[in-house]
Amino acid sequence: MKRIAVFCGASAGSNPVFMEVAARVGRVLAQRQIELVYGGASIGLMGAVADGALAAGGKAIGVLPGFFTKREVAHESLTQMIVVNTMHERKMTMHDLSDGIIALPGGFGTMEELFEILTWGQLGLHQMPMGLLNVNGFYDALIQMIQTMVDNGFLLEINRQMLLVSDDIEDLLEQMHRYQAPEMGQWLKREGV
Repeated sequence: MKRIAVFCGASAGSNPVFMEVAARVGRVLAQRQIELVYGGASIGLMGAVADGALAAGGKAIGVLPGFFTKREVAHESLTQMIVVNTMHERKMTMHDLSDGIIALPGGFGTMEELFEILTWGQLGLHQMPMGLLNVNGFYDALIQMIQTMVDNGFLLEINRQMLLVSDDIEDLLEQMHRYQAPEMGQWLKREGV
């Protein structure tokens, strides 16, 4: 993997460990010579992951919708800043630039980005690995909800397994390195088949 997109919050969260882990993710990517692709902001976990990568000598590419530039949240020290028109264009650009996806803690935006990319993978539109860094148990309830989808017949187990999960960035990157996408067409099961 040459580039990984990181989805995460523009807020710092209520526990300092979120910012610490985000900065560590950036450092680890840089140490492994993996370029960071992220949402382009200088604040919250977004800023921390970019600062971590840059401080360790790595590259950080931001993808920011133009309307955010008026709010003065753009990171000024990135390797490259790509300004796009819409949130959808932002996701598509991040996807196109990346070989894998990692979600750190975040809010609605992070969830929306993660689930759209998971859906694209489920539909066979890409084969890249998708990881969830479960910092301090942040995603425990989401992981349980995804299992509930499987248990109730709304998600196949093979598709649940597309979302790689760990509480350690090194372990998550190793899982991503070994990832094999499921064969296309295994997301829908006809009744009685």
